[in-house]
Amino acid sequence: MTNSDRWGPWASGISDCERLARLRSLRAIVRLLLGPRGDALERAIRCAEESPVDLDLAHVALSRLPSLDFRRVLSSYAALTRPEAPGGAPALWGM
Repeated sequence: MTNSDRWGPWASGISDCERLARLRSLRAIVRLLLGPRGDALERAIRCAEESPVDLDLAHVALSRLPSLDFRRVLSSYAALTRPEAPGGAPALWGM
C-alpha cells in the first residue's frame, strides 16, 4: 500500500476505536451513494470492522469500484472528515 493510500481507516497511528469509527463512516457513505452497486465493498468494510486483518481486502474492494463511484465515495469521505477551522467553522479549502 502506498502512502497516498493511507487515508481514513488505513491511516497509520490511529487507535482501533478510531479505525472502527472511520470504517463505519465509510460504510455508511458507500451504502448511501452506491446502494446495491456497493454491496461487495460494504461487506468487505463490515468484515474489516470485525477483524483488522480484513483491512486490505476492504482496500482492494474500494479500488475495484468504477472511477466515478470511487471519486464520489472519496470526496464524500473527505468532506465528512474535513478538519474544522479555528472557532469550530468548517475549513474552506482553496479560499
